[in-house]
Amino acid sequence: MNYILKCLSFSLVVGVTMVACNSDFLDTKPLDKVSGDAVWTDQALSEAFVTDVYNGLRDGILEQMNFDCQTDNALYSFGKQDVNEANVSPSNLGTVKNTMAWSDVYPRIRAANIALANLAKPKFDNSSGIADRMKGEMYFMRGYFYNQLLRYYGGIPIIKSPYTLNEADFTVARNTYEECVNAIVSDLDSAAILLKGKTLTSGRATVGAALALKARVLLYAASDLHDIPTAKAKSTVIASFTKPELLGYVSGDRTARWQKAKDAAKAVMDLNQYGYKLNLTAPVTAAEGQQNYINLYLSRNGGEADGIFLKYYIRASFDDWGSWYPRNNMPNGYHGWTSSEPTQNLVDSYEMMDGTKFDWKNATHAAAPYENRDPRFYASILYDGAQWKPRTPDGAGIDPAGQIQMGEYEVGTAGSATKYSGLDTRNSSIENWNGTWTGYAIRKFMDPDPTLVDQNIRQEVPSIQIRFTEVVLNYAEACMALGQEAEAKTWINRVRFRVGMPAITETGAALVARYQNERNIEMLFEEQRFYDVRRWMTAPTALGKQAQIIIITGKLKPGKSVTTYKYSKDNYTYSYSVQDLGTGKENRKWADKIYFLPISRDEINRNNKLVQNPGYE
Repeated sequence: MNYILKCLSFSLVVGVTMVACNSDFLDTKPLDKVSGDAVWTDQALSEAFVTDVYNGLRDGILEQMNFDCQTDNALYSFGKQDVNEANVSPSNLGTVKNTMAWSDVYPRIRAANIALANLAKPKFDNSSGIADRMKGEMYFMRGYFYNQLLRYYGGIPIIKSPYTLNEADFTVARNTYEECVNAIVSDLDSAAILLKGKTLTSGRATVGAALALKARVLLYAASDLHDIPTAKAKSTVIASFTKPELLGYVSGDRTARWQKAKDAAKAVMDLNQYGYKLNLTAPVTAAEGQQNYINLYLSRNGGEADGIFLKYYIRASFDDWGSWYPRNNMPNGYHGWTSSEPTQNLVDSYEMMDGTKFDWKNATHAAAPYENRDPRFYASILYDGAQWKPRTPDGAGIDPAGQIQMGEYEVGTAGSATKYSGLDTRNSSIENWNGTWTGYAIRKFMDPDPTLVDQNIRQEVPSIQIRFTEVVLNYAEACMALGQEAEAKTWINRVRFRVGMPAITETGAALVARYQNERNIEMLFEEQRFYDVRRWMTAPTALGKQAQIIIITGKLKPGKSVTTYKYSKDNYTYSYSVQDLGTGKENRKWADKIYFLPISRDEINRNNKLVQNPGYE
């Protein structure tokens, strides 16, 4: 009414004759928005709503700061991680990926709830079953998002209907861990039923994705961290928590949980839809093994058969940060930012080609640490002397060979040579602000196309959210827990044969240790390590130590003379010194409260029914 009076007054002032204001314009529909009712009466608009829920995947595993930077595998170049220093709290959450941040994930869950509520009785023609397919997708995505929260925080509030402004109470308590697992599994079972027989475009939920995620959820549920009697024996922080049911199973048959995890993984394997060269009975050559691994993470040349659920990128879209992965992580000598850097701890975990451990105390190993290693090392890590892409024009004359330069070398004539800093070091003549601190850079997930070297060119390598090899390793882990070691080794060795590595033969604790290292190497930079060392409760050992780096020098051999540096064991004697990363950069340590991350103080203040995780009260 006030608005109408103002309208009349304005008309009188400007001298416009007016009998009354027509209030119909107040009901005008906005031209840039669609009403909620209209969305669910139109199939195309409903489809658009469902598709938008997938945007909660964000950049998946291809963010600038790889999630492994919060483990012993990697270091983030542009700032210490509070979680690595056990310095997080409800008021200082540290770096939380938006794919597991409370405030980012719950809106996506609400969107899935809205879709499921409106698709229950579709208002458009569903004779083709399209509404059922969309419901299946939303059950999957809701389960996916809930699991992202569950494995980060422990039990969280499970909400299965969209809140409205008419709700009497918006506060809600955390469900128990067991209730969360059951709710997620129920969603994934529903998704699998509804998606069966449906044809979907790449990047969308499928029966295989639903069953594979179910296998992951149940594997975690059976692990040490979530078996409270086991967890209490290993952690005083968990033992003193008054609400342990929020963190795991306080009772029940753990063997039955392992069996469920095994059966769930086997259900995916029995689909016979996925798998890449997992039928080998002996190792391939090292060269073939390296290429096989590259094919897997590029999802090309047969390797795409390993992908179950992937996020795809379009080079033309500036909004897809994951497509900027090369610029964010290539070495500074290529004008990259070297954001996520492999540590020496990780490099040392790669086995020798014969399956033995690398050992700095072995003189042969120490003299040539990058020779004769697991082929996955060469496919995953850019190290000193590695052959890579041609340099950009400003570096091509300095390094015509296109080799990674992570050291300090002599150039000139032996005895009177001058010092030359490698192009990929923090003393680079190309860029010196963004070089590696550890002596390494990432190769995995980098498109090897030599034309994709300019920092302004993006790539279209997909982000692997779930792949079949994870399912196989989940199956093997469950088999080991059930005492079925022969079956476990069969599948672990198939993964190894594909990359050219020999069979493992250990039993008992030694087999578990080999498996855990194998899983880390195979699933590197795929958001596995952060959760694996926690659920195994090996984090105090794995994460409770300083990150290590390497210092490399190349000294000209007597009588040798060079004008342009190139890696050469004929011309140079190389030395390698392993050191701890300076504590000023990041002072890593472990505290048991880091098994579960803190819920934001703001969320606790908004919802007085929430119970904070142990160690943060």
